[in-house]
Amino acid sequence: MSSTTHSNDFDFFITDLNGNQRGKRLPGPSFKKIMKEGMKLPRSVVGLDIWGDDCAGNGLVFETGDSDGICMPVSGSLTPVPWAKRPHEQALAMMFNPDGSPFLADPRQILADVVARYEAKGITAVAATELEFYLMDISSEAKQRPQPPVLTHGHGREISTVDAYSITELDGLADFFADVREACAIQGIPADTIISELGPGQFEINLNHINDPLLVADQAILFKRLVKGVARKHELAASFMAKPYMDQSGNGFHVHFSLLDENGDNIFNNGAPEGTDTLRHAIGGLMTCMADSMLVFAPNLNSYRRFQKGAHAPTYASWGYENRTVALRVPESPNVARRIEHRVSGADANPYLVLASILSGALHGIENKIEPPAPVEGDAYSAFDDGRALPNTWDSAISAMESSDLIKTNMGDEFVRVFAAAKRQEQDAINARISDVEYESYLGVL
Repeated sequence: MSSTTHSNDFDFFITDLNGNQRGKRLPGPSFKKIMKEGMKLPRSVVGLDIWGDDCAGNGLVFETGDSDGICMPVSGSLTPVPWAKRPHEQALAMMFNPDGSPFLADPRQILADVVARYEAKGITAVAATELEFYLMDISSEAKQRPQPPVLTHGHGREISTVDAYSITELDGLADFFADVREACAIQGIPADTIISELGPGQFEINLNHINDPLLVADQAILFKRLVKGVARKHELAASFMAKPYMDQSGNGFHVHFSLLDENGDNIFNNGAPEGTDTLRHAIGGLMTCMADSMLVFAPNLNSYRRFQKGAHAPTYASWGYENRTVALRVPESPNVARRIEHRVSGADANPYLVLASILSGALHGIENKIEPPAPVEGDAYSAFDDGRALPNTWDSAISAMESSDLIKTNMGDEFVRVFAAAKRQEQDAINARISDVEYESYLGVL
């Protein structure tokens, strides 16, 4: 990062386990000091629940006296915030223990640890993300009900029907997407194609492949913040909620990845469409870890509404070639670009944890030479009735992670303890509330 004097305020933040930014807004003259010395925050901040409350059961609050960690800047992450009304900047941080050791409940540290294991083997991961989101009328946030936007540019009609891959829908939001592209360019986020998706007001923006998984996750985190910020500038709301509408497509978060050896050659490529033994072993590891990792891919109560038969969200641990009904797709591509597409996560998942889970699962398969079952041809939703079904409820996913020695080995005991505690607290809080449908069904009847 630059050491020049800064006059503008800047946001300095870490990302918690739920994918939310936690930090401080600081005056410009503090910049040099923060870049050199970092900033103290309670370590418990990484394990706050979705509403920002402490989780007493995570071992980081009362047991430690709610002690501080040190948040140090991520090199090169200082960028302008172009959607802000006043000149403003932001910088990413990562939390360390007071003695300078990595704090392995910080999601970026978890991913950094996995990347270091690859580096020790002379392997570099290359990854790209695809994130879906809904644009909504700004009143949706106040009403807490999603309302599709009424387009005021271009053709000017209300978005209310499925119009997948429609260029006209993009025309109607041309100013918004132009500002998104400009903000991505300013912040160094490699935005590629923009697609009108299956739901009303639903879009996907793909980010290009990069040979640095930490940077890939950084960019995904910042991209989500950017889209929400630019949407507010245009008097719209943007949401990466997994399933805002029960009768419409959910928001997915697909990850493409390949692995390079020390010579820069793709170790999934054997010059033929089927790929190498290493490709199969990576798939075997991902399938072995998939059920126990489900809480990473689907971290919230609403996340599980995506997983419906025929909804393009996989319900089984499965793989196949050029098949979008499976969990792990090997896309048709030039041999040199042979890769795996991981299709399980919702857009509400934390990119650091998703990348860490995928890469650690693949490494588990490679190290143990795990052979996957035969690839699925045709409809994966109707191909199985056995134990390959993924957890389809929040409670079962929390339990699967809590009891998983495999995930504790792959991503750390501290992560599992802190993350599961947040999810249990959120679950208890939601279970303590009586829903609207209960009143509608029972209050005047029984």
